[in-house]
Parts: sequence; C-alpha cells; structure tokens
Amino acid sequence: MIGALAPSLNGAALAHGIMMTTGSGSCSIGDHLLRELEGLARSAASAEGVDVAWCELKGKQGSRVMRVFIERTDGDVGLDDCERVSKRLSVVLDVEDPIDSAYTLEVSTPGLDRPLHSKRDYQRFEGKLARVKTNRAVDGRKRFVGRIAGISEGFLSLDEEDGMARIPLSVVESGRLEVELDPTHAPNRARSRKRA
Repeated sequence: MIGALAPSLNGAALAHGIMMTTGSGSCSIGDHLLRELEGLARSAASAEGVDVAWCELKGKQGSRVMRVFIERTDGDVGLDDCERVSKRLSVVLDVEDPIDSAYTLEVSTPGLDRPLHSKRDYQRFEGKLARVKTNRAVDGRKRFVGRIAGISEGFLSLDEEDGMARIPLSVVESGRLEVELDPTHAPNRARSRKRA
C-alpha cells in the first residue's frame, strides 16, 4: 500500500452517530459527516486526476484518523498522487472544518489485496482472483476463492478451480482481491504441477 500522511488537524461539530463497517472494523460516526467527508475527498481527488475508492473515519474524539483510499481505473496510482491529494484535501478540511477534534489524515492506495466494498467493485474487477467470505453458509461453505465471473440477478459468480460458485450478494460479508504476481500462473495452479 502506498500512502501519504498529513499532520493532525482540527475540526467542528460531529453529528448524530451511525455505525459504518469497513474491511478492518467499524466506528461510530455521523451519517451526514461521512457524506460530507467523502464529498470533500472526492472533490480534492478529482482535481488531482484520481478517484476515491472509499473513506474511513476511525478512533475516538481527539485521536481520530481519516483515511482516504485513492485509485485510477487503470490502477496506476503512486506516492506523488497520494501526496498531492493529501495536501489539497488538508487545505479543504482546514477551511471547511468538518471534524470536531484533532485528527490525522492519511491518503493511500487500496493495495494489491484491495477490499471489495460494493457491487460496482465486483463488476469493475471481473476476471480478477478474489477471496469472498459470507455471513451464512452457501452450499455448505462460508469462504470462496475464485475469479470474479460476474454479477446477475442478485448473485455473484466466482469461477473456482472445481466449478462455478453462485453466491447471493445479500450474504456477502467481505471480499478482497487476491495478490497475483502473474495471473496466468495462479498459486493454486502452480501447486498442482509435477516436479521434473
């Protein structure tokens, strides 16, 4: 993961709380505050030619961390992009002052093992190897690894080594891309080769 840190900043009023779940946990934040932060982040990122994958606000008052994950459709985001978005967003946040206590701003890329948060993510990464966890058993299992084959009629299709898995989107708890250094030689295929 590539990232840039901005210094701690001060902000204004926190609204009514909701629970936001992310790939690494959850935190109580204001619903309209999250929308406001995402809007500010998207504006800053767009001005620098990148997109916001998602935002997080973690921690308690006085020790919050706002994380912004940026990407491009072509996947080519570097440290310079993170630094530019961090600087631009820091200025915007200083002016708008949306958070009521000191916090740290972090801008980074989602990484090679990028979490998949939405239907749009699964559609965007069709053909990529992914690991999916469900909150209830589907065909006797809760964990799946396969290539994303598509989404239709409320189901995610994963092309696994032993066949196609159809997983209802309503039971997907989490998903993330699997790291592939060479997609033509997936790790599970390499293990089945005989040694000479």
